[in-house]
Amino acid sequence: MQGMAFEELFGALTSLQLDSTELARLRDWLAHLHLPGECLDLIAHTAGTPSCPHCHCARVHRCGQASGLQRWRCVACGRSFNALTGTPLARLRKRELWLPFSDCVLDSLTVRKAAERIGVHPTTTFRWRHRFVPGAACDRPAQLGDTVEADETYLLESQKGSRHLDRPPRRRGGVARRRGINRDHDCLLIARDRHQRTLDFHTGRGPVSSAQLDKCLGPVLAPDVLLISDSAMAYVGFAIHTGIRHEAINVRAGELARGAIHLNNVNGWHSRFKTWLRRFNGVASRYLKHYSGWQRILDDARLTKPADLLCAIVRCAR
Repeated sequence: MQGMAFEELFGALTSLQLDSTELARLRDWLAHLHLPGECLDLIAHTAGTPSCPHCHCARVHRCGQASGLQRWRCVACGRSFNALTGTPLARLRKRELWLPFSDCVLDSLTVRKAAERIGVHPTTTFRWRHRFVPGAACDRPAQLGDTVEADETYLLESQKGSRHLDRPPRRRGGVARRRGINRDHDCLLIARDRHQRTLDFHTGRGPVSSAQLDKCLGPVLAPDVLLISDSAMAYVGFAIHTGIRHEAINVRAGELARGAIHLNNVNGWHSRFKTWLRRFNGVASRYLKHYSGWQRILDDARLTKPADLLCAIVRCAR
């Protein structure tokens, strides 16, 4: 809308006596409004002059434009690329809707509600969710230090959406075939230090083992760290093998804390994650690490704007 048409609309709005509900709707609409070229500008600014995603050579030169993005050609291998080549966003269309969809991710909207907000098919928002979220979730702490709490939580294994089950189907809200933690459960290992830095690991089905702890936690714990866990033998074996300091809380005996030795931070994260996860009415096990990464993004509260989320995806892929 241009010229007098906009002036007439603006004059009509200023003359109206809007109530609080109408003002809230108008502010919400304005907050989710983005310029068509804003997304491409953010991508180009974040990527800068990228190195070749095929051979990682830094010697590149400009090679025209396509779909609004600068194309580059590698001097070493001769292949062309743009800022999105090799990123989770490569070959996705409707770029003018990426920022509004990023806002849906930050608002934790379901597939259908996100599709209604931005005006696309639910299949599109589902596909975008599993491109945007893993891309942004790559923005992880490199190492945890000081005092680290580690504990695992278990969710019932799900093959939601699969056409070929390796077990008899369960009704919605079904239960495991056996009591206790077993191969019917997916293990999600969470490590969180006292600076609120968090790392998540999907270790597969069944109880966590010392070998899995060594693979997941070994590279990310500082040598002088104090590891706090429950009294499971897997953590004892891991601490002995790596030579790190270890304190165990005997939860089964009713012990909750010994002064500063507790698991309150990591157990709080578990509680927030499971409460947040209920809105999606069950998630497939193959996507569990995407959702734990999504919750970690929200819980860290560092990527609070759609532009931040989009830039993090491009930056992490590079």
